[in-house]
Amino acid sequence: MSDDSGITGHARSVVVTTIACLAGIGAAIVSAGYVGTSPADGGSTTALAVLAGFVLVQFPILKVIGVDVTDFGVKDTLYVAFMTFTLWFISYAILLNAEVQL
Repeated sequence: MSDDSGITGHARSVVVTTIACLAGIGAAIVSAGYVGTSPADGGSTTALAVLAGFVLVQFPILKVIGVDVTDFGVKDTLYVAFMTFTLWFISYAILLNAEVQL
């Protein structure tokens, strides 16, 4: 079964998951570069604003790729936000612990 764009259900799931994971890693790198990686920077709420921006920017990207985001329910939207947060949290924590300078 596919929608008008030709993306099957499985391919749609893979695309959404991949974009969410890459967005989380990208948000961590931008957070580390913009906010910093010193111990004091770990408590900055600016890093959360960067994360929120990366979550929101995914939906237009998914639409351009061909995923029908109008079909997204609460569960789908929470999934995208959760996956992005999870990868951001893990990646940013690693960058903070290593005090990587970007």
